[in-house]
Amino acid sequence: MYKLAVCTLLILSVTAIDVTNSVWTSHDQKAFAQIKQSGWGNFILNFGELHLTTGGILAELNTEIAKLIDELDEELAEVHHQYARRTDVHNREVNRLSQEIQDKEREVFNAHDFYDNVLIPQRDRFAAQLEQLQDNIVQNRRTLNEATVQRANDHAEFESLVAEHNEAISAIDESLQLLSQLESPSLVQIQKVQKNLTKIQQSLKRHSTFQTFIKTLLEIAVEANFADQGALREILTAFNNLRVQLVDSLNQLTADEAEAQKDFEARVIQLNQEHAEFQRAVIVKTAEIEANANKIEQTLDLIDVLHADLDTLNGQLQAENDDFAFATDVYNATVAEYNKELNAAHQALDLLNQPRFTDYVKSQLKGAF
Repeated sequence: MYKLAVCTLLILSVTAIDVTNSVWTSHDQKAFAQIKQSGWGNFILNFGELHLTTGGILAELNTEIAKLIDELDEELAEVHHQYARRTDVHNREVNRLSQEIQDKEREVFNAHDFYDNVLIPQRDRFAAQLEQLQDNIVQNRRTLNEATVQRANDHAEFESLVAEHNEAISAIDESLQLLSQLESPSLVQIQKVQKNLTKIQQSLKRHSTFQTFIKTLLEIAVEANFADQGALREILTAFNNLRVQLVDSLNQLTADEAEAQKDFEARVIQLNQEHAEFQRAVIVKTAEIEANANKIEQTLDLIDVLHADLDTLNGQLQAENDDFAFATDVYNATVAEYNKELNAAHQALDLLNQPRFTDYVKSQLKGAF
């Protein structure tokens, strides 16, 4: 209707009212000037003049113009209605986007918190634990190597001691055999016994336990009269006592060696078990580190996605606010224009119903004839 009225207004504008006619006062001319600034006001005045000059009835004119004004009111009401609907849509959209932004910000915070306070400390802790396990493995192998070397050294020492004991026992046995054959020992036999004593002394020089026996035997062997059977028995007794001591010592050495070997083998088993446990722990820890690294990568990707989603939501909210602001500007301008036109239309209708307007139309008709 508004477009049709505008088209009609263009046609009627060729018959625009001459406000300089003497019928109009200066006040009327000022009112005319204000009304004609409005498209609808100008249209109504021109339409009224055309209607009256063609023999139309004023009441009919009022009815038609009132219908036009009602249509303007309806159009303005529709503008209000549409803006109210747009406002409702805007508010719902803003509430929705604001809630989604708030939820997304919470997700971003939680993701950053999980990354900073869980994954990174876990990564550092796993790295330290792996380093400790690797140090444990190195120390375990070092301990095993040291124990192996020490066992080899101890066994070599044991073999040396066994050899010394066996050598001393052989010398004693030889001396006992010689002494058992002595009835009238010759100087050569006596010297051989003394030589064996010296040999025993050299073999057992590191064993202070036997030095007293050896010293006694040497003194007896140097001073004794081997022809004296009492002295000979004393020497034989001393040799037998020394032999018993050496055999006991050898047996103890053998027992100690067996116990040391047993302890060593148990220690090797223990160290190898610990080594295997460390290696299994390294495998598990390496898998945990890999899983942690994957989780860190996934979390960083998630943070990027969340930030992108948040940027999108903020962009949508800004676009909605901008669009609504534009719609509000258009609405305000439209309402202002409608109010201006309605006010001018009412003023024009009021002017049409004044006698001066009818007189003006009549004067125009007379002047035409």
